[in-house]
Amino acid sequence: MATVDLTKDTFEKAISEEGIVLVDFWADWCGPCKRFAPTYSKVSEQHEDVTFGKVDTEAEQDLARAAGISSIPTVMAFRDGILVFAQPGILPESGLNAVIEKVKELDMDDVRKQIEAQG
Repeated sequence: MATVDLTKDTFEKAISEEGIVLVDFWADWCGPCKRFAPTYSKVSEQHEDVTFGKVDTEAEQDLARAAGISSIPTVMAFRDGILVFAQPGILPESGLNAVIEKVKELDMDDVRKQIEAQG
């Protein structure tokens, strides 16, 4: 699956839908972001059941600020509208695939119960 550019107008809808959405926060001037981009794109082709979004933090500064991005690249994973993973830095292909597999294995009823218990 190709990656999807997300903006302040499309971000909330994308992450709120049922299923898994990965989001790569990046910027054109960021060397590590440029090194990570081919890996992110390659892994996106291996998981057609996952939406792979990208947020250009320069063009979407308000969105990046609202998401609490302080370092790029940062990858976030949402499942069924719930943030279940966030990590700054470059992930190797195996690491990104491992994150996706762990997100797929989550018992979302249990995740919701944990969130409820914290609230």
